[in-house]
Amino acid sequence: MADVAACEEAEEASRELPASKLGTKEYWDEAYSEELVNFNDIGDVGEIWFGKSSVNRIIKWIKNCKKITKSSSFLDIGCGNGMLLVILAQHGFTNLTGVDYSKGAVELASSIAADEEVNIKYLVCDILCSSESSALCADHKFDVCLDKGTYDAISLNPEDAAGCRAKYINSVCSLLTCDGVFIICSCNWTKSELLAQFQDKFDFLEDLPAPSFSFGGQSGNTVTTLVFRAKNS
Repeated sequence: MADVAACEEAEEASRELPASKLGTKEYWDEAYSEELVNFNDIGDVGEIWFGKSSVNRIIKWIKNCKKITKSSSFLDIGCGNGMLLVILAQHGFTNLTGVDYSKGAVELASSIAADEEVNIKYLVCDILCSSESSALCADHKFDVCLDKGTYDAISLNPEDAAGCRAKYINSVCSLLTCDGVFIICSCNWTKSELLAQFQDKFDFLEDLPAPSFSFGGQSGNTVTTLVFRAKNS
């Protein structure tokens, strides 16, 4: 049985998703350019990835974690429109940074934060680039790293998705402080797959399960949200 379980874990860790334009910078540059125009024209902040219920589960866990305070340092990786950090700011958290490799996303997030009158630092940064990732934590590392869909997008990269995932995992681990936590929200990977992929660098802490659905006699969740701690923090 142990051998079977080990084989299943290996298969889960090695499964590849079909390549997609959603895994390219060009796609997101164009998407956020359009969203920035929409925000400037009509005040539309764009999509809240995975919905408000996913955000609420993350916020609830953060507020209940005794090791996280209102002054703890947060990094939102692939922040997009930055709404997760805006909501954290509205809950009283003050040390917030968001990064995205798309300049349009950073411009959109900065505009939304200014409109909401919250103080959030946004930077253009590709954490798959070791020099940019190192510069990001040159002064300090982060108590909490957040990912709501970025790992999913990286996993769809048409060029060496497996290599990109490995770079991502190493980078996130290096960005965390001692006892820092990493919260990841995914719609492409199951809990068991994420555990298999992150097990070398991270310890699993908790599952934040979404409401389950049933269809055709099968049940499951549309979103997986897990909390990890980096092993070498």
